[in-house]
Amino acid sequence: MEYSDPGTALDFSASLERWVMLQKKLLETVDQAKDRVGEYDRLELILSIRTLFQNMMRTLKAFDTWLQDPFITSQMPREYLQYVWSETYKSFRTLVELDIKHTSDMAKLIRENISKGTVNPLVTLLRDIILAAQQEKKEKEDTQRGLYTI
Repeated sequence: MEYSDPGTALDFSASLERWVMLQKKLLETVDQAKDRVGEYDRLELILSIRTLFQNMMRTLKAFDTWLQDPFITSQMPREYLQYVWSETYKSFRTLVELDIKHTSDMAKLIRENISKGTVNPLVTLLRDIILAAQQEKKEKEDTQRGLYTI
C-alpha cells in the first residue's frame, strides 16, 4: 500500500478508527457476557473461551502486522514503544502463568481420572484417532518437503 498520497493515509487513518470502534464494541459485548458467565453450561463456557482466544489472536496478529509496517513504526515514538512493550509483557506473563496453571491442573486431573477409571473410553479412542491422523499428515507433509526419512 502506498502512503505518499495524503488521501490514502487518511483512508488508512479512517480504517484505524473503524478498528477502534469494533474493538470497543467487542469489549462491551464481552463485558455483558461476563456478567452471565456464571450461568453458562460447559459448552457455552468452552465456546466463550474460544471466542476470546480467537479475538486475542486476531488482535495480536494485527499488532504484529503493525510492527512490520514502516508507515506505522516510523510514526511511533520510542516512549510509545516502551509503553507497548510494558503492557505486552504484562499480558504475556499473565497468559503464560495461566497456561502453566491450567496445564498442570489438567495433567493432575487427567491422571486422577485415569486412576479412578472415569475417563470415557470413546473419547480416549477419538483422541488417539485424531492424534494419529495429525501425525500421519505431518509425516506426509515432511516427506513432500524432503524432511522425513525412514
